[in-house]
Amino acid sequence: MTHLRKLMLEELQRRNYSEETIRSYIHAVEDFSRRFDCPPDRLGPRHIREYQAEIFQKRKLASGTVVIRLAALRFFYTKTLRRAWSVADTPYPKRSHRLPAILSQEEVAQLIDAASTAFHRTLLMTLYATGVRNAESTRLKFSDVDSKRMVIHIQGGKGRQDRLCAMAHKRSWTKPLAR
Repeated sequence: MTHLRKLMLEELQRRNYSEETIRSYIHAVEDFSRRFDCPPDRLGPRHIREYQAEIFQKRKLASGTVVIRLAALRFFYTKTLRRAWSVADTPYPKRSHRLPAILSQEEVAQLIDAASTAFHRTLLMTLYATGVRNAESTRLKFSDVDSKRMVIHIQGGKGRQDRLCAMAHKRSWTKPLAR
């Protein structure tokens, strides 16, 4: 492990960044360094602008990915190397916002009815009734369900935050779906 990588890793851990963010940031700085075949502390604003243009225009990475890469480089230069960073010289690309597809009640019923087992059916119904994220649903335990209050306690959700999710009305929970 290089000295710079170790310093960056320590700074990320000291600030309690998630493991996924740490992995992404380290990868981004490695990719930047590899692109110019030079240690990143020897590269400057000109290289950052060139890299940004390349990953967005030539490699055609999504705007969200470009934002993460720039955030990683900004972290590396400002927190690890303690250098100045010009936001004006490294603008973030605009993100395109798409509206989610809203399923009709019939489409939801078809989706749930298509489940191959009772377990999968229950999982789909729970996801639909509560709106929990996929990753959050994989960590659910029976003790997280409060059937009297009709809530589910999500532990360590997005941003490592705990929260309560209200379940749909009890009748919709127990009412069999039309087949």
